[in-house]
Amino acid sequence: MEVLVVCAHPHPESFTHAIVAAVEHGLARASHHATVLDLYALGFTAAMSTAEHRAYHSDEPILDPMVAAHAALVQRAQVIVFVYPTWWSQPPAILRGWLERVLVPGVAFTFDAAGKVQPGMEHVRRIVGISTYGSTWTYVKLLNDGGRRMITRALRMSCGLRTPTTWIGLYSTDTAGPEDRKAFLGRVEHRMAHLAGAPS
Repeated sequence: MEVLVVCAHPHPESFTHAIVAAVEHGLARASHHATVLDLYALGFTAAMSTAEHRAYHSDEPILDPMVAAHAALVQRAQVIVFVYPTWWSQPPAILRGWLERVLVPGVAFTFDAAGKVQPGMEHVRRIVGISTYGSTWTYVKLLNDGGRRMITRALRMSCGLRTPTTWIGLYSTDTAGPEDRKAFLGRVEHRMAHLAGAPS
């Protein structure tokens, strides 16, 4: 399958990047083709410009060549994997900006004759979110985990309600020891090597 991996962390030596490597290893084991977008390394601009906002509902909502290239990757992807740390109960701003600037009308959704929103990403067979949290699972659940809800609920609406989602989280990361982190990377690699399995 064609898999798009979107990474959002500013430090190449971070645990988030170690997770991306585990994702790639797992996908390679299953002979999937992965394209990785390291948003910070690419210098992706998070903020939507005034011109982009004005063009949003036009016939050409994408003005930036990098955004256009990313949108083309989204339109070819059968699986999209997001890897990021949770900060302030949300994904990093650069990832939120990526969603806002790339998943525009004509890419993520369309409008029918009555103006009703229709899914534009029905080719996506699975959405995967992988995140680390400084807090415990209980605390994250109490705050409703905005990033998880955005990716597995809001984004899923653009793919179709039957599109399965997978969520893999490492909680209390700040106090996780080397063995905990190693086990998590193994879990990520295993799940990526078995993407064709039952919905989770």
